Amino acid sequence: MKKHLLVLGLAAAMAFGSASAQAKSFTWTASTDALSMDPYSTNNSFTNSFMNNVYEGLVRFNEKMEIEPALAESWQTTSPTVWRFKLRRNVKFHNGEAMTADDVIFSWQRVQSPGSISKLNLGDVKDVRKVDAFTVDIETKAPFPLLANELLNLTIMSKAWCEANNAKEASDLKEKKENHANRNTNGTGPFILKSREIDVKTVMVANPTWWDKPKHNLTEVNFTPIKSDATRTSSLLSGALDATVNVPLQDVQRINSSGAFSVVQGPELRTIFLGMDQFRDELLYSDVKGKNPFKDLRVRKALYQAIDVEGIKRSVMRGVSWPAGMTVAPALNGAPLGQNTRLLPFNPDASKKLLAEAGYPDGFTVGLQCPNDRYVYDEQICLAIISMLGRVGIKITPQIEPVAKWNIRLNAQDVSLYMIGHAGLPMADAYAVLFDTAATRSKTQGGLNSGGYSNPAFDAMLPKIASELDPAKRKALIGEAVAIERADIAYIPLHQQPITWASKKGVELRQAPDNQLRLWLVTAP
Repeated sequence: MKKHLLVLGLAAAMAFGSASAQAKSFTWTASTDALSMDPYSTNNSFTNSFMNNVYEGLVRFNEKMEIEPALAESWQTTSPTVWRFKLRRNVKFHNGEAMTADDVIFSWQRVQSPGSISKLNLGDVKDVRKVDAFTVDIETKAPFPLLANELLNLTIMSKAWCEANNAKEASDLKEKKENHANRNTNGTGPFILKSREIDVKTVMVANPTWWDKPKHNLTEVNFTPIKSDATRTSSLLSGALDATVNVPLQDVQRINSSGAFSVVQGPELRTIFLGMDQFRDELLYSDVKGKNPFKDLRVRKALYQAIDVEGIKRSVMRGVSWPAGMTVAPALNGAPLGQNTRLLPFNPDASKKLLAEAGYPDGFTVGLQCPNDRYVYDEQICLAIISMLGRVGIKITPQIEPVAKWNIRLNAQDVSLYMIGHAGLPMADAYAVLFDTAATRSKTQGGLNSGGYSNPAFDAMLPKIASELDPAKRKALIGEAVAIERADIAYIPLHQQPITWASKKGVELRQAPDNQLRLWLVTAP
C-alpha cells in the first residue's frame, strides 16, 4: 500500500505569522481574461491557473511541480484499481459551509454533465464513491499510476450552493449556455471572488478561514487583463501594476534596465503546433471542393517542410524558443528520448514537389485559425507561417481572433488549419498531451483533437501507457505512440515557448514551468 501524508511544520506557521503582519494588496495582469468562473466549462490553461486560486482539488502541484495533498489529507491504494482518499475535516467553502464527501461525489457527477470539458481529462476514472462523510473511493478503469495527477482536473464544488443556484450542470460555453457558476464562485481555495467585470477587472480577497497555512502576505488581489503588449509594459513601468505574466520579449531588456522592476524567465512545458482538419470530406475554409487535401499524407508533409521553425525562432521569437520535433515537450514526465528532432527538414522545393504529386501543382487556398492573445507572439507566428506557405503555393485566408472566440471554435471543430498549444497540464505528463490532442475524438477522449486525427494503432497504445506501472516500460510505450503520431504528421510541431514574467523588485512570484501564478505563494514588499 502507498500512503501519502501532509505535515505542516512549526516553521511554516511562524513564516505565515510574519507574512500576515505585513499583508499587502497585489495588482497583476495578463494578456487575456479567464474565460469562465466555472472550473468545468473550459480546458483553457490560463483559466485553469486563475481558478486554482479559488477552487481546489483533492491534490495540487507545488511550485516544484510535485504532487502534494490538498483537500485530501492522505490516500492509499486498496486494490490495483481503487484508491481511498481521506478528506480534511476542517475545510469550509467560502460561504461557510463545511466540505464533505457529498461535495466530492456531486463534483464528480457535475463533471459528467454535457457542458463539462473537464470530463475529457478524467477519462481514466470509472467511478467515485462515498465511504463515509470524510472518505471517498475512486475507482479507475484499469490500473492507473497517475491518478493523483489526473485528479488535478477534479476541483471540488459545493453541492448545496450549486443546487440552490441552478448550477447543477457545468456552463456550456460551446452552446453559449451560462449559469450562476459562470460568473460567481464558492470554492475552498486561498482567495475569494469579491467582484468581477469580464475583460475589465476581477477582485479577490484572501480567505481568512483557509485550511492551509498561507505563505503569501496578500489581503486583496486585483487582476486586470490588458491585451496590448505595449500597454501592459507601460502600465508595469508606471507603477500601476505589481506584476505581469505576459512580457513581450522585446521589452525584457527595457524592464530589467529600469532599476525598479525585474524579469523572471524560464522554459515552459508548452509546445506550440499546427493542427489540420483530417476528418471532413471537404474542408470548411478552402477553394478545394469535393475533397480534403489534409487527408493526404503528402500534403501534410508538404506543409511541414514549408515551415522554417528556425526562421520563426530567429525573426519572431527573438532567439528565445526551442524548436520542436514532437508535440510532447522533452521536459514532461514520460517524454521519450530521441524524437524531438525535426522529422522532415525545411525544404520549400520538396514541399512544392509533394504538393504537385498530390494533385495541387498550383497549391490551394485554406483558412488558418489563430488566437492573437493566447500564446507568445501567436499572431506574429501565424503571419510568418502565412508568408512561408505562400512561397509554396498555399494561399492562406487568415482568421486571427481573441482567445475566447478561438477557444469556442476549437471546441466546435470549426477549423481547417489551426494553431494550438499544449503543456501536458494539469498532469504535467506526456500522456496528457497524447490523450487530449491525438486520441480519436469522442465524449471521453481527444477533447483538443479539433482536427479529428484518428489512428487505431495510436489509440491502442493509450490504455497500455495509462496502466503501465514500470516507468521505463511506460516511457517506451509513449515513444511508440509518439512515433506513430509523428509518422502520420498528425500535427506540425513548432517550438516550446518561454515563460516571461516581470514584477516590482521585492515581489516574489515563485515561477514554475507550468506557467501558473500561484497567488498563495506570492509575497509583496
